[in-house]
Amino acid sequence: MLSRLLEKIREPDADETPEHTLELAAAVLFFEVAWADHDISDGELVLVKDALISVFDIDEIAVDELIEASKEQHDESVGMYRFTRIIVDAWTLDQRFDLIVQLWRLALCDNQLDKYEEATIRKISELLYVGHRKFIQAKLVAKRLAEKD
Repeated sequence: MLSRLLEKIREPDADETPEHTLELAAAVLFFEVAWADHDISDGELVLVKDALISVFDIDEIAVDELIEASKEQHDESVGMYRFTRIIVDAWTLDQRFDLIVQLWRLALCDNQLDKYEEATIRKISELLYVGHRKFIQAKLVAKRLAEKD
């Protein structure tokens, strides 16, 4: 399955639905935020897995493969544009906003907001065409959700 996911991200088939490519693109963005402070905690990994399972309705084995594939893509990648482009093409603004909320939740899960995590989310938000107002709104929603947890 991992090799199929990597093939699809490199050369997506125009006739196929880009679900696996979309899953990998989202996983890469989660990994970008998690790695922004150069420390991925166990809590961050749990939150990433839970978010991917929730958004894409996939099992834990598939999520583990996505995490590994996203780490490889992160190491090989020179930027986030190709991953955000996949998401922009497939998702509505509301879905992209929800992704930004999840990225904020990830950044806030250790009760410390690193400036590099915030900068990474800001860049992703811009690449997803989620405006500054929605970017701030997503942060506030994530903070409220974190207070409930």
